[in-house]
Amino acid sequence: MMVTSENGNDFHTHGGGPVRVAFVGKGGSGKTTMSALFARYAAGQGGPVVVMDADINQHLALVLGLHEQPEPLGAHLTEIKDHLRGDNPRIPSAEAMVKTTPPGRGSRLLSFADLAGLEYAVTTPQGMRLMASGPFTEDDLGVACYHSKVGAVELLLNHLIDGPGEYVVVDMTAGADSFASGLFTRFDLTFLVAEPTRQGVGVYRQYRDYAAKYDVALAVIGNKVHGPSDVEFLREHVGDDLLTWMEHSPSVRAMEQGRPFTMDDLEPVNTDALAVLMKTLDQREKDWARFGRQTEEFHLRNARAWGNARTGFDLADQIDPEFVYGP
Repeated sequence: MMVTSENGNDFHTHGGGPVRVAFVGKGGSGKTTMSALFARYAAGQGGPVVVMDADINQHLALVLGLHEQPEPLGAHLTEIKDHLRGDNPRIPSAEAMVKTTPPGRGSRLLSFADLAGLEYAVTTPQGMRLMASGPFTEDDLGVACYHSKVGAVELLLNHLIDGPGEYVVVDMTAGADSFASGLFTRFDLTFLVAEPTRQGVGVYRQYRDYAAKYDVALAVIGNKVHGPSDVEFLREHVGDDLLTWMEHSPSVRAMEQGRPFTMDDLEPVNTDALAVLMKTLDQREKDWARFGRQTEEFHLRNARAWGNARTGFDLADQIDPEFVYGP
């Protein structure tokens, strides 16, 4: 498909390398809506798409046109661990496995089709597969951290071997709260959705500074832009990290209010912005070495901080030095 961007440049959109992308941003910035719009756009270009809701506020299913939430991944964490550990001799039981446990020889690795076929996923009206970490339960209130819920998402991504032209789109928790687990390193690119406000760019600076320490690639999407002055504000505060922007959209507002919406209703300038996102993702090379390095680094950090004490095992022993990440 040929697309003309705002600056007049033509480019093709197509499935490139395997892509895992996170959408982050301040609460209310529109990151859940942007996650949904991009997923729908990618699916419309023919790419197979799995969408994951890893936000404490579970709104992605609603934006994608579903009236019920998927079965929570967090409620099946033990089953997921048992499946993924397979015959790995370094992991004797599900109880010895934590959210950061890396794969090794004997582990069950997931293809994209395996991920899409999990029984906890539901099919959206657009044909995508959607999973959700799940909200707090009554038993969690006052005693549990939400990031225990996203452990299933982190484990699934740790064991995923995705292929060319396959898209995994994850709606993350709001703001810098994403850094409370190692999940923020599981992506090829992170899109930060920023409104043209001081609060919006403040979250960007915080996220940028944290991400830079861990070799996390970050690009900014301006959202709810009303005119050139908003774009200039973003450029002034975000600089070259500003990839593109979405203009204020009556059609998106109608969708958020529950009115009928298709991607054909989206304004051409905003469709062009989604095409820029897809082009940028398709041009990225999968860095399996970095992925493996970060997986093991965060596993060791969590082992020392709490994992060893909680499980009674030295979790450093779960790292298989002979295991090679990637296809």
